[in-house]
Amino acid sequence: MMSGLLGKKIGMTNVFASDGQLVPVTVLQVGPCVVTQIKTEETDGYTALQLGFDEKPVERLNKPVAGHLKKASDKGFGVLREFREDSVEEIEAGATIGVDMFSIGDKVTVTGISKGRGFQGTIKRHGFSRGPETHGNRNHRKPGSIGNSAWPAKVIKGKKLPGHKGVDQVTVKNLTIVDIKRNDNLLLVKGAVPGFKTGVVEVRKADVKK
Repeated sequence: MMSGLLGKKIGMTNVFASDGQLVPVTVLQVGPCVVTQIKTEETDGYTALQLGFDEKPVERLNKPVAGHLKKASDKGFGVLREFREDSVEEIEAGATIGVDMFSIGDKVTVTGISKGRGFQGTIKRHGFSRGPETHGNRNHRKPGSIGNSAWPAKVIKGKKLPGHKGVDQVTVKNLTIVDIKRNDNLLLVKGAVPGFKTGVVEVRKADVKK
């Protein structure tokens, strides 16, 4: 049994539950993924499956990647990712895997790359409080003291300062699958998922610890 699949974020919408409650959901296109490589203890020292997602023409791939994929499939893929598995005995290279491994009500863990917010100050980046707005005060959005003069006479590594915000790997756990559109490989999960529209995500079963 696979532990997870690759997909992309389509967007957010609302659906009505059976009790009439309005539920906010994120729509994910999960798969179809193709097994491009099988790794075993004998050959690689660990057990894993490499999956290909986001089909693209082979002509757009460089020769090393095209040669690697040729061993398992005649298709090209824009995204390759490994998933550690306990057993890969029943899976063959070139096999296609879709949303059939999921069921309505399952809990899933979704990992994606958060949106980039550019260069931000400490208030937006770290949640600092701003200074008073009263007359004569000059400390409105300054970060405050950032180091010591005598010792160690430098800014401590890891200090919260202004800088680039976003584009971080973010994982959201225990999201509930509200609905599945199997013909379109779509999962509707309750709540928000990190990333921008069309961003690549990893969807794993929540009970699988990897």
